[in-house]
Amino acid sequence: MSCDAVAFSAMLWMASFNPGQGAGPAPAIAQAPAVPASVAGEPLFIDIVKRARQLKAQTEAYRAQLAKAEPGSAAAPLKAFDAFSGKISDLAALDMKGHVTLRDRGAVDDLKCILRGISQDLPEKLAAVRAATTIKAQDLALRDMVYLLNDNVEVITAPPQPAA
Repeated sequence: MSCDAVAFSAMLWMASFNPGQGAGPAPAIAQAPAVPASVAGEPLFIDIVKRARQLKAQTEAYRAQLAKAEPGSAAAPLKAFDAFSGKISDLAALDMKGHVTLRDRGAVDDLKCILRGISQDLPEKLAAVRAATTIKAQDLALRDMVYLLNDNVEVITAPPQPAA
């Protein structure tokens, strides 16, 4: 419960107290915000988590490949990168679908907004990998992609929190 909610509850309780009356109205009790239902077990979100984990592993494998190269050298070709790019685009579309699904349900938690952000950030991170001209730049772009894919898993599998 936020500090404002506690203060408001206290104000309502104090306003309802009248020392001149014996049994006055019951003090108002603030209700804790409802915790949204977890979506981690739903097919769409299971698919998102599975794909994000697989793509994170592939991204880490790319980074391991780059670790063997000289950091200042020109960007290296990444094995099956076109297929990887397609899978990233597919995941971004699924994240947007998750956002729309939650929005249509009237969800008020942060998950729907985070999924939308991830759906927009994935193509940007992919573009950064493509645009990298050195091994170091490629590695940094891939590192950012790893963090984003990890976030994609964690926001769905984390226990839901009440809306603030």
